[in-house]
Amino acid sequence: MTEIFTLSQIKEALKDIDPIQAVEEGFVAYSQGKVVVPPVGEMIFKRPPGDVHIKYGYITGDEYYIIKIASGFDENIKLNLPTCLGLMLVFKQKTGELACILLDEGYLTNVRTAAAGAVVAKYLAPRNVRRVGIFGAGIQGKMQLEYLKSTVDCDDVIVWGINQQELNDYKKAVEPLGCSIQTTQDAEDIAATCNLIVTATPSKSPLLRADQIRKGTHITALGSDTPEKQELDSKILQMADIVAADSISQCQARGEIFQALKADMIKNENIVELGNIIGNRELQRSSDEQITIADLTGVAVQDIQISKAVYEILSHDES
Repeated sequence: MTEIFTLSQIKEALKDIDPIQAVEEGFVAYSQGKVVVPPVGEMIFKRPPGDVHIKYGYITGDEYYIIKIASGFDENIKLNLPTCLGLMLVFKQKTGELACILLDEGYLTNVRTAAAGAVVAKYLAPRNVRRVGIFGAGIQGKMQLEYLKSTVDCDDVIVWGINQQELNDYKKAVEPLGCSIQTTQDAEDIAATCNLIVTATPSKSPLLRADQIRKGTHITALGSDTPEKQELDSKILQMADIVAADSISQCQARGEIFQALKADMIKNENIVELGNIIGNRELQRSSDEQITIADLTGVAVQDIQISKAVYEILSHDES
């Protein structure tokens, strides 16, 4: 009989898992060609604005394959509902049986995205991070900071948001992390003072201009997960020393790399895949003067790794 696990059970299981390690291993397997990931299924809604992603795939020779459905409806906040929702379906790869339903309400997508940000920082952030800047005061903006703490030694943080109330809420929510938090509604405050920047917004127009970016800056851009979204001026990618993609094929169709290719600011040969960077020191940041960009559009291998790890803990507890 198919097992169904709730969010509270999933959160309990996560206490016994290292999501950063799981996601890092997934990126390496993906770039080694060991993962089958079909194109993203997608529905985009206008009124109210929202999007639904269906991501799925499997690692060759693994025990399971995964189908993930995740939605983002930003106006849900007006209805006192979560802006991100979803679930993950875990199937047995050898028989096609549905092993379990993870009713994670979009939480595991947030976890694996935050873990990916930490992985990127591990290999592309400057050795000496002076200040961390985060665009986006929502759930992902909070979780990015939480997960960055494990790979970046910096407690000086500035956060950009669209209104002061959400910034106040952000500051209160991340207090337990022990960081010094400044808030702003001016992008220049982040560009001028931070050498590690994370963008986690649903913006459809650039938040940062190329003339604002200083030498030695690393940017992890993860909000642009559809062809319509864009957080960075494409000239930033043109001036970068390293442009990393979580999936080259996926980033050619969505995200910052898609926008830069469309604007003829970069060429395909300028892009390197994250899993290859992890596995090859020569592809990683080599000086604190380099400008580096990582475009994270969210790859199904992240969902495979996190849901598989959670299910293995939960099924062991049930037996």
